[in-house]
Amino acid sequence: MFDDVAERYDLTNDVLSLGQDRVWRKEVAKAVDARPAQKVLDLAAGTATSSLPFARTGAYVVPCDFSLGMLQVGKRKHTWLPFTAGDATKLPFKDDTFDAVTISFGLRNVQDTDTALREMYRVTKPGGRVVICEFSHPSWAPFRTVYTEYLMRALPPVARAVSSNPDAYVYLAESIRAWPDQPALAERLQKAGWSRVAWRNLSGGIVALHRGFKAS
Repeated sequence: MFDDVAERYDLTNDVLSLGQDRVWRKEVAKAVDARPAQKVLDLAAGTATSSLPFARTGAYVVPCDFSLGMLQVGKRKHTWLPFTAGDATKLPFKDDTFDAVTISFGLRNVQDTDTALREMYRVTKPGGRVVICEFSHPSWAPFRTVYTEYLMRALPPVARAVSSNPDAYVYLAESIRAWPDQPALAERLQKAGWSRVAWRNLSGGIVALHRGFKAS
């Protein structure tokens, strides 16, 4: 499915989020706080749009994705990045490799969320951190109702106008609606071993940033 949307993926995200995806990615970069010479694993990186802010800090960033189509489009745009094909539930990296692991808008598409969270923990160095940016549940009930209506009614026709595979965005809308809320995801992070787990809402809870640390 993601192979089919790769060519116009970034454009479609920009249109569907009304440009908010750029704001969200800036907040992810701040939360990850990548430093020169640190190793950052960017999971579900797609075409590596999300990886570029980390690379600009001087960090060594590895864009990793399950979709070969996404990686191929990304490699054409950013030939210098070390694109890596990988399954988030069975990562092709050694234990304690990365200073930070991050995933934006991809965790809900992984078949086994809990296994992925444990794998992220495994490949993170002691003292390292995880940052997850994912669609979530708006905190204000009336707005949550309007948002759900947008997802299920407005998103598919907009996607048909700009996406190379609009049917994929019907699935994406359904997956967003079914995703656990902020406290539930925090609990799953803790069960996977992460400590000092916290989250904050962006855009009224449309998106939530979760962060956790691996004990030193």
